[in-house]
Amino acid sequence: MQAFVEWLSESLSLESAFQARMLASILVALVLLLVRPLLMAIVRRRTSDVGALYRWRKVSEYTVLILGLIALSQIWLFSSGSIATYLGLLSAGLAIALKDPVSNIFGWFFIVTRRPFEVGDRIEIDDVAGDVIDIRYFQFSLMEIGNWVDADQSTGRVLHVPNQKVFSEPVANFNKGFSYIWNEIAVTITFESDWRYAREILTEIVTEHTIGLSESAQERLRDAARRYLISYEKLTPIVYTRVADSGVVLTMRYLCDPHKRRGSEMAIWEAVLDAFAHEPDIALAYPTQRIYFQGEKGTHRQSSDRRPFDVTSEGVDMPTDDG
Repeated sequence: MQAFVEWLSESLSLESAFQARMLASILVALVLLLVRPLLMAIVRRRTSDVGALYRWRKVSEYTVLILGLIALSQIWLFSSGSIATYLGLLSAGLAIALKDPVSNIFGWFFIVTRRPFEVGDRIEIDDVAGDVIDIRYFQFSLMEIGNWVDADQSTGRVLHVPNQKVFSEPVANFNKGFSYIWNEIAVTITFESDWRYAREILTEIVTEHTIGLSESAQERLRDAARRYLISYEKLTPIVYTRVADSGVVLTMRYLCDPHKRRGSEMAIWEAVLDAFAHEPDIALAYPTQRIYFQGEKGTHRQSSDRRPFDVTSEGVDMPTDDG
């Protein structure tokens, strides 16, 4: 080691104090770079859980970085008498040249301390939505959902969002707080259908497919009420009735897991179709067109002498003004 130091001094004309600090920095870097792989090897032998391995990997990465910064500052800054000069130049450079990276660092610190979202949460920010798959110093990554996919399912694209967005854009978290979302399915039946009986059928179906969720939601609601002002008087499924141009609209409203919305819709729709198939008094409404030709004495007939006819849509027969 002494011979190596002498060689550096002669070859590079470096002062002994600078050489000592440089060698100490190299030693610190080598130790930290060796400790982290050894720690991860031990963790992999003890667990195969993907989530646990990910957390250990991130924690070890942050720990190594912080320890390295502390050690290097002790070696280079606090060994010098001009600490104020170094810090002044550093802060000025960061404020002017590294505005966005510094903002991203503060955004990362906000994310890991305040936890507006975590890895695995489904969020929406800056008009993009997805599942959080990674959080780094300058950006976090989302597995995109929606977009051209007609449901809250993955598109296969990974989106990288700067951490500073948490300060300037609203963040919608599907998992934090209440942990459930309200979903609605609208079923339109014709005016001639027995809408009261249809409403009973839909209430039974949606209740059957969401059994147990209300009890679980009540527990989550009590937990969330300790942090947020969340108050729901009714958590059980309900079917609302309204009238549209094409028929009577029966809307099922129910709680569901954010990650299972499309699956729950499919199961409920299949049950609805099976149930209505056995009910002659209930028919689904759909857009139609009907053409009527008016005869001489008010009867409707097809004729070459055709008078103005009415084309109706949305499944409703609407007569012309003259009859």
